[in-house]
Formats: sequence, C-alpha cells, structure tokens
Amino acid sequence: MGLPNDPFMLMSFVNTQLRDEFPSLWELALSYGVDEKEIVDKLKSVGFIYNDELNKFVPAQVN
Repeated sequence: MGLPNDPFMLMSFVNTQLRDEFPSLWELALSYGVDEKEIVDKLKSVGFIYNDELNKFVPAQVN
C-alpha cells in the first residue's frame, strides 16, 4: 500500500501512522520507500510542518 496522494488525506494518514506505528518520520518514510522530504514538502504546501518533538504534522504558525 502506498501513501495517499491528496495532501490532506496524507497528513491524516501520516499522523496516524506516526502516532501508532513509527517513532519518527524518517522511519515511516523508510518503511514506505519514499523520501522524507517529499512528505514534508507536500504537507508544507498545504500549511503543515513536522514537529519532531511531538512526532506529528501540525499547522504552520502564521505571524
């Protein structure tokens, strides 16, 4: 099974996987055979950033 293509579905899927299965984004990307940067860039394009302390994608702060 691959990762969802829609960025909002991807965010939901990735956060669920990070919560339940993977201790880091790097390990998730490795397991799915994708570049971690691809995930980060796709989710950044719709306003989410990866928070490594929380191990999940969160809304980017707008100042």
